Amino acid sequence: MNMNREGIGMTSARTRERLTQRLREKGIESETVLELIRTTPRHLFVEEALAHQAYDDTALPIGEGQTISQPWVVARMTELLIERGVPGRILEVGTGCGYQTAVLAGLDAEIHSVERVRALLDMARNRLHELGLHRVQLKLADGGFGWASAAPFDGIIVTCARAEVPQDLLDQLADGGRLVMPVGDQDGQYLTVVDREGNEFHRQMHEAVRFVPFQRGVSR
Repeated sequence: MNMNREGIGMTSARTRERLTQRLREKGIESETVLELIRTTPRHLFVEEALAHQAYDDTALPIGEGQTISQPWVVARMTELLIERGVPGRILEVGTGCGYQTAVLAGLDAEIHSVERVRALLDMARNRLHELGLHRVQLKLADGGFGWASAAPFDGIIVTCARAEVPQDLLDQLADGGRLVMPVGDQDGQYLTVVDREGNEFHRQMHEAVRFVPFQRGVSR
């Protein structure tokens, strides 16, 4: 694997700048998030054959029937997560190839991330280690149950769609914390924000999205 972080040609700094400009035009306002997208080497999280597409605003296959989310989705979910301040401890459900994890790690938060497919988890672990991102803990697990032993979390981000927000995840959200995830089914999904205030949970629906559906169990 070529660990050229800066990239050349279609993965160069100029290409990354064009991507961040497109994200601004699509409504991403947080300069913190735009800088994270600009500096996180997305081309290292896709197959080398697809590296020339890494800074297009599109999802790409990563194997195991999964995709790396399009940069706008990663940026928007991160922007929503940090809207009220950067969470100190974040749970990510659905590590995938580790790109969203790397973006979150750039917030200098403590990241816990769970993934149900061992091959993807191993891929993510290697990439994150090679990039020197050490405040990340990874776990092979059914993400629907979250990571109870490490709870509570100030922020939770879920990268797969469910018809409802799992109660297990709400229970692991700290008082004052925020959860961001796609909620819905094949007929429609929306980015949904849940803020916890004591024992009350306040929900907001945002943009329409399309994510892979949540799957139960662990694939070893």
